[in-house]
Amino acid sequence: MKTITPKIAVITLGCAKNVVDSEELLKQIDSSDYNIVSNPEEANVVVINTCGFINDAKSESIDTILQAAELRKSGKLDKLIVMGCLSERYKADLQKEIPEVDAFIGANKIDVVTNELGINFRYELLGERHLTTPSHYAYLKISEGCDNPCSFCSIPIMRGKHISKPLERVVKEAERLAALGVKELILIAQDTTYYGLDIYGKRSLKDLLERLCKIDEVEWIRLMYAYPAKFPSDILDLFVGNDKLCKYIDIPIQHTSDKVLKSMQRGISSGETRKLLEKIRSKVPGVALRTSLIVGYPTEGEKEFDELVDFVKEFEFDRLGVFSYSQEENTIAEPLGDPVPDEIKEARKNKIMEIQSEISFKKNRNLVGSEIKVIIDSKTASAAYCRSEFDAPEVDNEIIVEPPAHIKVGNFYKVTIVDNFEYDLFAEIKKQK
Repeated sequence: MKTITPKIAVITLGCAKNVVDSEELLKQIDSSDYNIVSNPEEANVVVINTCGFINDAKSESIDTILQAAELRKSGKLDKLIVMGCLSERYKADLQKEIPEVDAFIGANKIDVVTNELGINFRYELLGERHLTTPSHYAYLKISEGCDNPCSFCSIPIMRGKHISKPLERVVKEAERLAALGVKELILIAQDTTYYGLDIYGKRSLKDLLERLCKIDEVEWIRLMYAYPAKFPSDILDLFVGNDKLCKYIDIPIQHTSDKVLKSMQRGISSGETRKLLEKIRSKVPGVALRTSLIVGYPTEGEKEFDELVDFVKEFEFDRLGVFSYSQEENTIAEPLGDPVPDEIKEARKNKIMEIQSEISFKKNRNLVGSEIKVIIDSKTASAAYCRSEFDAPEVDNEIIVEPPAHIKVGNFYKVTIVDNFEYDLFAEIKKQK
């Protein structure tokens, strides 16, 4: 009798940290009898890696679980497993409400997931990944959890305290990724600037960056999630004269009103934030600064919002995203309630993004006629979609090149910018001499 090979689909929701977790799980599955498929309707088993951070993300996770639960209920699935942050936080409630799920497994428990799948967890595969991103870039998670006391954030509840990966282990993982053809490493954590403090007694991001820059095959290294309080300024000198470190820093400031920052427990004042950002721009000429903001926090009145608007106009961030405040259970800010109506949150969010749209258009217009290095992320019959060192995948500008006939995805090219929109640039490939 012919044995039918079971098919498994892993659905990843939420942030890039979840992407890494799913890739590590998929690597364990690679060594099993399962065939990996992308469409859950073609699978016998589905694993959903969930996000539980804010309301929108929780809603997306629940909707995805319910869709898969219908497949399980109808007999199209043999097993449905839910893992990740939502499971960590709401396991009891989810078990009661969605009994079709065979197992709810929390965050950082890949070995428990493999056991549920009937796969022997292989410790020798720790740090190895089955990439789901385009093969030329990969996320490199350097730590797990968070020790920062931000009042609005539920990450420590779901992910636990900050735990740095040992430096040698991170470097080894980066070398393995480079051997797979990865040319761009995107450093992620809940707080990348905290790296090393728990295991080495000091912030060791500079040491890590120096080691990663020695990997020959890697051409770009990008820093994300750099917490502003106690930012390790010693890393800034590395960005000057080092082509491997992208002149790009993602530094989520969340707000600029002292009243709001104090209530958020961000550990930094408005004036200190300004000095830090100015220092970064001064020491790293041409750096692209990306930030994220929260509007509608409980202590944000019109005065505090106006302060934020004025700062966004004055500082002109290169990249910027805005989130509406989401009240989270068991966080420090929960007792403050959620007094700002949703329609006001949405109006404030839209106002900031309108301002940023004008800023981005002006900055992009100033690039017309310049020559920059790009990496090709994807291409179609009519266009190729690229990024510069100033843009992270998924969240920032794209550079569109036409025609793309001779260019290859994953390769670097020099292009000349010829036109722009608010968040897109158009370019021509520089002719080779």
